[in-house]
Amino acid sequence: MIKYLKQGKQAEEKAIDNQKVKEIVENIISDIEKRGDEAVSQYSGQFDKWTPKSFRLSREEIDACYEQLTEQEINDIKWAQEQVRNFATIQRESMKDVEVETLPGVVLGHKNIPVDSVGCYVPGGKYPLVASAHMSIVTAKVAGVKRVIAATPPFQGKPAPAVIVAMDLAGADEIYTFGGVQAIAAMAVGTDTIEPVSMIVGPGNAFVAEAKRQLFGRIGIDLFAGPTETLVIADDSVDGELCAADLLGQAEHGLNSPAVLLTNSEQLGKDTMAEVERQLTILPTADVASVAWRDYGEVIVCDTYDEMLEVANDLAFEHVQIMTKDVPYFQKNMRNFGALFLGPETNVSYGDKCIGTNHTLPTKGAGRYTGGLWVGKFLKTCTYQRVTEEASVMVGEYCSRLCAIEGFAGHKEQADIRLRRYGKK
Repeated sequence: MIKYLKQGKQAEEKAIDNQKVKEIVENIISDIEKRGDEAVSQYSGQFDKWTPKSFRLSREEIDACYEQLTEQEINDIKWAQEQVRNFATIQRESMKDVEVETLPGVVLGHKNIPVDSVGCYVPGGKYPLVASAHMSIVTAKVAGVKRVIAATPPFQGKPAPAVIVAMDLAGADEIYTFGGVQAIAAMAVGTDTIEPVSMIVGPGNAFVAEAKRQLFGRIGIDLFAGPTETLVIADDSVDGELCAADLLGQAEHGLNSPAVLLTNSEQLGKDTMAEVERQLTILPTADVASVAWRDYGEVIVCDTYDEMLEVANDLAFEHVQIMTKDVPYFQKNMRNFGALFLGPETNVSYGDKCIGTNHTLPTKGAGRYTGGLWVGKFLKTCTYQRVTEEASVMVGEYCSRLCAIEGFAGHKEQADIRLRRYGKK
């Protein structure tokens, strides 16, 4: 039996919120299509109070950001990027071009070709999310993308030095300081001063996610990475203090960030709820985390591991932290998720910031059909074929008859002309 000790907003309320976001995003994209740079500047001023002469940073402006960081801060950024780069390289090396003779004279193959250009969005209006620069830019460069541009909103009225440095160290070819829908639209549609890209990646708030959704098709995207979601699956092998810390650690992302405890211990659920309230009295980001917990926090109590597993796979959350007596059970049987964090020793923050796996992950149920951002997202696996004259005759006979079944006369003639030319020899 499933019991809710606490529930968040219901589907109807969420649908109303989503419709408002959709309409706002549609209008902004349409305006930027019509007015280009002028519209971008207007929305940047409206939403970020930021209207520089040029949104693209010069080399001098980038270098000035280095001067505002300590040597330790720069080294820490480099260390995190090294972890991301190492794992992305391992992933890239696992993807092989193939070529094989499947029948005598029939050679089939595929090549993994990098996307030509990518726009990497790095959120930063509320927090300067340095780590998002590593996850998108470093990974794109490992994949072999030639032109990688990066955009981030200003932080406290100016470019965020640590984010800009991270973008530069990661290898961004162009760096822009604008955010939100205007950034996504400008990179996707292009303006007089910005050449459009083929693909946009990176996490963001509900407006950024909706902009990517609306532009998908015109450009490629990594996935729908909206407001952060975290699911803590725990039993009485851990305590409420640890569960509360891991829930609030993600709830601080945004006012609409779901944080859910799934447990088979009602006592742990109650202890966690009490701990959340206590920790909110001392957490510096409680102004955000408390609202997210109030509106989107949930505590779900199940009877068995099997029932917990069923609920977890149905939720298909972005982050799933497993803190149970039998961690391997969930590792083996979880099917729908963005990333797993196995055991109390690890946590979502490690994945978010520096351990090496990518933190751009599917939200809003997208874990049912896709994984997160990785080097393979920047590659197009494209097939080719090559045949000898003898093989063309052999394949052509089958193809001709199959085309006749479908009534495709033109397709049939493509095969028949080769049968006439090569079959006489």
